[in-house]
Amino acid sequence: MIKRLTEFWRTELGISTAAISLAEKNPHAELHTLPIILWQYGLLNLEQLDRTFEWLETV
Repeated sequence: MIKRLTEFWRTELGISTAAISLAEKNPHAELHTLPIILWQYGLLNLEQLDRTFEWLETV
């Protein structure tokens, strides 16, 4: 599922692979925490965070 989520970020939101990799290195990184980690690092804005949660509800 994380692979599908990261693909969504790259293709739909334009988040770089480097940004995603940075979040994945966080010791608390899990599927449900990755969006918040990216947002806390300033790598997702609130609109992108909202779109991420909407996407997660549909999969």
